[in-house]
Amino acid sequence: MSPDDTTASRALNRLTLTATTATGALALVAIVAFGVFAIGSTSATGTRDEGAAAVATAEPAAPPTDTASALPAEDIDPVALLRRDPKVSGQVKADLKPCSENAYPVDTSYGNLTGGTAPDVVVNVMSCDDAVGLGTYVYRESDQQRYENVFVAEEPAVYATIDRGDLVVTRQVYAKGDPVSYPSGEDIVTYSWADTSFTERYRVRNNYSGAVGNGPVDAPAPSASIGN
Repeated sequence: MSPDDTTASRALNRLTLTATTATGALALVAIVAFGVFAIGSTSATGTRDEGAAAVATAEPAAPPTDTASALPAEDIDPVALLRRDPKVSGQVKADLKPCSENAYPVDTSYGNLTGGTAPDVVVNVMSCDDAVGLGTYVYRESDQQRYENVFVAEEPAVYATIDRGDLVVTRQVYAKGDPVSYPSGEDIVTYSWADTSFTERYRVRNNYSGAVGNGPVDAPAPSASIGN
């Protein structure tokens, strides 16, 4: 082999080696690029890998709080509560009799009125004949699960309800000569608990029309028909 042939052969070998090295480098770059693309792309299963998975931590559940809005474990016996209450008048206790068998004319409501840890109890006593209110009472649980009387209203046609944490007492207003079934109006008084007692917040007076329900109403005479 001539010197020129040897030189040409060596140049060809260098070119082949350089090409091979470049091809391998390009292949390596392609493999790395594919790997990066696969990490940031969607897999065949439809999931997407954005790199290191974030660890989700569940927030601890807030512990349940005891509120007075829940009903008591056992309903109290309102009749027994009234009978042993010294603030209930003897007249109301005398009228506290069953209307039929063991059905007493007593309504009982539970709710949060005084901000205590147990529901407060509102008891309304009515008459059996016409369901007219005779007295309304509010009891608040004190120590040792005993109930304390914190509100008393004993008068004809009185009734109390719980409205969004307030005590609403309705009293029928009678003028002289009004029958029990037709009062002249009503007072609606809203009380709120303040420290150790109820205080009046506002009062509404409703006057009823005397033309309704108090005797016959004269009807207009029928108009005469016009004949042909």
